[in-house]
Amino acid sequence: MKAEREQLNPNLLTIRWGAILTLLALFGCMKEDPDPGLEERVLSDSFESGMQGWEGGFADLPVDGLDTYELDVSLDNLPQETGTRDQALRIQGQNRSDDLFMFLKKEISGLEAGARYRVVFELSLASRYPENSVGIGGSPGGSVFLKAGAVTREPKPALVEEAGSTYYRMNIDKGNQSQEGADMQGLGTIGIAGEAFVYKIIRRDNLNRPLEVRAGPNGQLWLIVGTDSGFEGLTVLYYKEIKVTLTKL
Repeated sequence: MKAEREQLNPNLLTIRWGAILTLLALFGCMKEDPDPGLEERVLSDSFESGMQGWEGGFADLPVDGLDTYELDVSLDNLPQETGTRDQALRIQGQNRSDDLFMFLKKEISGLEAGARYRVVFELSLASRYPENSVGIGGSPGGSVFLKAGAVTREPKPALVEEAGSTYYRMNIDKGNQSQEGADMQGLGTIGIAGEAFVYKIIRRDNLNRPLEVRAGPNGQLWLIVGTDSGFEGLTVLYYKEIKVTLTKL
């Protein structure tokens, strides 16, 4: 019997060490994924097959004389100098008010009502405006500020009386030009490197500074991206892709 016990001991040790190693491996996995229960939803919209539910709009301009602002939102091919002719969402406006806001918005649903979400925007767009260029009122590249946000109500222009005139102002707090607002965060400018006015694909994101918002009572959010301009001239941009990642907290 003593001999049998001596023969069993190595097997028992093997089983015990195996159990310990398994527990260590499980502990290591837990450390690598501290939030295994997080729910993530990714929206990645390119525009080869249409607008994908995005709508365009404009604000910070007077009601009178809108026809002089050359406002337009449409689908178009990317400019040839970008190296691709993929279809993109094109938006343009002539900033005659020294404060033109051009935006795109989209409603999403199916979120958990009232739940908090971390929201990350990753934008890919074509711009032709050098960061350090000079223009009327400001730089065509360095004075046009890209912003993004997520809100529970539909963002849209509202009529506001100011100094005897009627203006379109946003019904959300987007901030003003370089300043952020409670509902929108700055992602930098639309400026490109170099001095040539030639379209290049630029990428902007808030990966290092995600937004945190609550979904609406019906599990909805409105996504909004746009440019707040201090350059008094024509700006034409092509949004190639809008990617938004929502992580439930």
